[in-house]
Amino acid sequence: MLEMGYHFVYCDLNALWGNPEAVEPWNAFYRTLTEQYGFAKKAVLEGMSRGGLIIYNWAIANTDKVAAIYADAPVMDLRKWLVSENNEERKTARFYESMMSAYRFKDASEADDYQGYPIDNLKPLAEAKIPIIHVVGDADQVVPVSEHTAIAEERIKLMEGIIEVIHKKDIDHHPHSLEDPTPIVDFILEHTQPVNGGPG
Repeated sequence: MLEMGYHFVYCDLNALWGNPEAVEPWNAFYRTLTEQYGFAKKAVLEGMSRGGLIIYNWAIANTDKVAAIYADAPVMDLRKWLVSENNEERKTARFYESMMSAYRFKDASEADDYQGYPIDNLKPLAEAKIPIIHVVGDADQVVPVSEHTAIAEERIKLMEGIIEVIHKKDIDHHPHSLEDPTPIVDFILEHTQPVNGGPG
């Protein structure tokens, strides 16, 4: 894809856990890439694990700037991952305090009541017909498919959106991607092309 004119760019805001504050730096990054460097006006977003939070939340806020989404074992709902009463082991993980601080949640109840996670706001993406592809490990114990991707897939399809899910049998959270990434590449190429050979 690099040889075809695509570029890989990265804006590291992992510490913000995809919260509302993370969206504006990505907006500024987008403006720099498109206005100063001539990148395509619509980007392909790639996010792995908790990177799913920011790519989805940015896409939801910027549907007109997204050509496609590739999410790999993405976190879609922090209630299920860190704060659910049914997941005490994950709740006490080292990420818990970081996430609570990023969102300024006072307690787990406030985090449970929050409605700003990607899983809560998929309608704009479905209505905009943004093509989405997920790659998941069916044995994922860190971000279980049933608690994240399966719910997103069902909701997006009910809203007549576009989503494809590739399942890796007996694979846990790692390794990410596929041994042969051709299906991912083909999906992206089907829905977006570099503009006149320029940056994609």
